[in-house]
Amino acid sequence: MQWDIFCKVIDNHGDLGVCWRLACQLAASGERARLWIDDATALNWMAPTGCDGVRVIDWCDPVAVQRAAAEPAPDVLIEAFGCEPAPELIAKFAEAAAAGNAPQRAWINLEYLSAEPYVERLHRLPSPVFKGPGVGLTKRFFYPGFTPATGGLLREPDLAQRQALFDRARWLQAKQIPWQEGERLVSLFCYEPPALAALLEQLAAGPTPTRLLVTAGRATRAVEACISNGKTATPTSSGLGALSISYLPYLTQPDFDHLLWACDLNFVRGEDSLVRAHWAGAPLVWQIYPQDDDAHHTKLGAWLDWLGAPPSLRLFHHAWNGQGDTPLPPLETQGPWRETALAARERLRAQDDLLAQLRHLVAGKS
Repeated sequence: MQWDIFCKVIDNHGDLGVCWRLACQLAASGERARLWIDDATALNWMAPTGCDGVRVIDWCDPVAVQRAAAEPAPDVLIEAFGCEPAPELIAKFAEAAAAGNAPQRAWINLEYLSAEPYVERLHRLPSPVFKGPGVGLTKRFFYPGFTPATGGLLREPDLAQRQALFDRARWLQAKQIPWQEGERLVSLFCYEPPALAALLEQLAAGPTPTRLLVTAGRATRAVEACISNGKTATPTSSGLGALSISYLPYLTQPDFDHLLWACDLNFVRGEDSLVRAHWAGAPLVWQIYPQDDDAHHTKLGAWLDWLGAPPSLRLFHHAWNGQGDTPLPPLETQGPWRETALAARERLRAQDDLLAQLRHLVAGKS
């Protein structure tokens, strides 16, 4: 079947990251995928070699839109994260649906990831279209999630096998990361967390040698700002005391997975990296995307509840996400934090992955 995925980049590359993974998994399973994107710039480093079976279309190019409107309509139309396709493309889809020549034709509204209770209530619900070029059709909500009553998480069929074969030392050497045996590895993919300076201080003063692997972009700028503005005692990029810092270039999606597999603790942000950190199975700390009305705190709490986070991990998340005046507790890479991460991964592995559930919905529409 032909699947069209529509994605508008809001910021921080997460929306594109999710949609690109979905498109690639569709292609790997024998489907045809077109990814409509208004800004594909990040694919230059996220997926520089592209993917066989995935066609990227510039949503802002009127010529590309006209050409696609002249082609056969897709069997499945996916609106990712509330974006709306061009009216002429919806009209083409509606015309094909009315002709009835593709009984599995489906219109899916792919929503954001959350562990909040409403996700189970709304997952798979129909949404009739009452106006516009798609009038008379019905969309269906598809909510990714962490429980069997939701749409699950993106997971490639061979992910566990690839991770089992991963050689940490070889990958670190290939990336020219000066790691030494016995040095704790911590990845940092974040926005500008309020407790960042406190984390750097804690790592520098700690008893365990730690190498902080800082991802390119906002995380690098945030760490450099802490150091240059004197918010932390760490004076140089080479670190102080027990802390050493390595600044990474932008990583492809496979190499971002490798980074998470290589580390003893992963700091992640947004949606796509949270899912990949769960599959890594190492202890993780999530910086949730901040919202003005603090609604993200409710979302964070729901995820911590599902996770069964021990008190120390819950308090660390509160401090990391600026919730209250909680001081930053000591971080852990073993014990309850690691046990919690491994248990969560096993629960998720026992559930159907997102693509399997999405294909089931398309086939049954119920």
